[in-house]
Amino acid sequence: MHDNFIHSLYSEHTNGKEIPSPSMICDWLNELIGLLFPEFSDRRYQSYREFDQHFQNKRLKLYKILTTLEDRLPVSAHEIEHHYMECLPELREAIHKDAKAILKGDPAAVSLTEVIRTYPGFYAIAVYRLAHEFYNLKVPLIPRILTEHAHGKTGVDIHPGAKIGENFCIDHGTGIVIGETVNIGNDVKIYQGVTLGALSVRKEMAKVKRHPTIEDRVVIYSGATILGGETVIGHDSIIGGNVWITKSVAPNCRIYYNGYVSQKHQDSQKLS
Repeated sequence: MHDNFIHSLYSEHTNGKEIPSPSMICDWLNELIGLLFPEFSDRRYQSYREFDQHFQNKRLKLYKILTTLEDRLPVSAHEIEHHYMECLPELREAIHKDAKAILKGDPAAVSLTEVIRTYPGFYAIAVYRLAHEFYNLKVPLIPRILTEHAHGKTGVDIHPGAKIGENFCIDHGTGIVIGETVNIGNDVKIYQGVTLGALSVRKEMAKVKRHPTIEDRVVIYSGATILGGETVIGHDSIIGGNVWITKSVAPNCRIYYNGYVSQKHQDSQKLS
C-alpha cells in the first residue's frame, strides 16, 4: 500500500505539467517593484551600467518563468516578456498615481516615501496592477500567484481580473475583498473590511459579471459589503461603515448603517 502510494505520487510529479516556482515569481515581483520605485528598494547602484544590468536580469528572469508555461501561453514567452516590459512605464505611472492618492487621502501619511515603503494598501495595489497586465495577456497561474502573495502579506484580496481606474486609495486595507468582475472607476477610496463580492457562487456563473461596479469618486467605509453584478454605486457617493448593499445606489448619495439614503438637495428617504 505504501509503495503504491509513493509510486502514484511520483507519477504525478513526473507526468504533470511544469509549474513555475511561486518563490521565484514572488522574488522577481519584489525586485521589479524595487526597480520601479527606489523608495521600496534596499539596493543602491554605483552606475547606470550596473542598474541596466540588473534591469536586463529581471527581463531574463521573467522570460525563464514564462517558458515554464510555454505550451499554455497564447503567444510565445518571448512575445509576452517583450510586451510586458514595454508596458512598465505606463504601469509605473498608474501605481505612482495610486501612491499619491493614498498620501492625499490619509492624514497620517507624511510622505510619498512612507507610503511606498510601508503602506500595505500601496503594495496590494501595485501587485494587483502588475498582475492585471499578465491577466490581460492571458498568462495562466502567474496573476493569481502574485495577488495571493500580496493577499498573504497585506490581508488585501484583489482578484487580478478586476478592473480598477486611476488614483485608487486603500486605507488600512486588512480584510478587503475585490472580486474578479468588479469594475472600479477613478478616484475611489476604500477602507478596511470592505467586500465587493457576488450574490451567487454557482460555477456556471463563472463567465458572468457577478460583482458590483463602483463609479468615480466613491468612498466606501470599513466593513461595508456590496454584492451583485447588477449593483452600481453611483459616482460621488459615500457608503458608510457596516452597510449591506445588493441594489444600485444613485449618484451623490450617502448610505448609512441605519438604512437611510441622503442625496444632495433631497430629504433623507428609507432604502427599499
